[in-house]
Amino acid sequence: MTDVPPATTRRTYSYLGPAGTFTEAALAQVPEARGQQWRSVRNVGEALADVVEGRAHAAVIAIENSVDGGVSTAQDALATMPGLRIVGEYLVPVDFVLVGRPGTTLADVSLVAGHPVAYAQCLQWLTRTLPAHAHIPAASNVASAMGLLDGTSDADAAIAAPGILDHHELELLASGIGDNPNAVTRFVLVSRPVTPPPPTGADKTSLIVELPDDHPGALLEMLEQFATRGINLSLLASRPIGDELGRYRFVIDADGHIENERMADALLGLRRFSPKVIFLGSYPRADRAVVHYPERYADDVFVEARDWLRGLISGEPEV
Repeated sequence: MTDVPPATTRRTYSYLGPAGTFTEAALAQVPEARGQQWRSVRNVGEALADVVEGRAHAAVIAIENSVDGGVSTAQDALATMPGLRIVGEYLVPVDFVLVGRPGTTLADVSLVAGHPVAYAQCLQWLTRTLPAHAHIPAASNVASAMGLLDGTSDADAAIAAPGILDHHELELLASGIGDNPNAVTRFVLVSRPVTPPPPTGADKTSLIVELPDDHPGALLEMLEQFATRGINLSLLASRPIGDELGRYRFVIDADGHIENERMADALLGLRRFSPKVIFLGSYPRADRAVVHYPERYADDVFVEARDWLRGLISGEPEV
């Protein structure tokens, strides 16, 4: 494995490119990445491999969308590529623009290029504004726009992220064409294993957990590890393990930090229950929302309970 470059060198951050993607917009939110080298890659696996193999200090990948749910390719990669840790998260509003070649007008548009996911999120606007249009699928939001410029696309216009206009001379035909104005994509910053950032009170812990076997109540037993300790789950997604039908792993985001007594106790419970628990990291929530929980799950309650048990074992009289 290649060593990570010394701290004095310019750091490299990998992201799904090329320039103008939503992932680039997420990377722009990472304070420590400003002024450093940004490496554009072609897929999530390449971005994470850059981190594991030492070509990058960290990578930004999309992990969840408020409209489409979890990003399965990212979840599966984190489950199967060892030596990775989430150290931060960032939210990017999903806003789309319709662009064309210079000089194009909206009246000229009959063929629209767009990534299928982006197209689906703009379909109502397109149907209302361009009722006779046809769709040409594109490999990515940037590819849909670049095809207009390099002549590889027969489309008259393309659906793209607003950032494309910062990098290429395209005609803005319409902005805000997404059907859901509240759509947001959640991105995570992934590094090699490091000590988690200190708890802030507004934290999240990400895990991947496999069930021990397929039996009635197995999922409930896993969820009880969190419920009995007052821990809320903000994400619970199942993904097939792939070795046989009916075997699943669960991608989990739990409110709290590994240094919280309740979270540490839950992780110990999961370790006893599951044949495989992957700790992906504890890090500050992007929305900075403070995690609230009943007082009976406060850290000092767990500490007092352990002290009480030690006293019983050592023969101390109960007070």
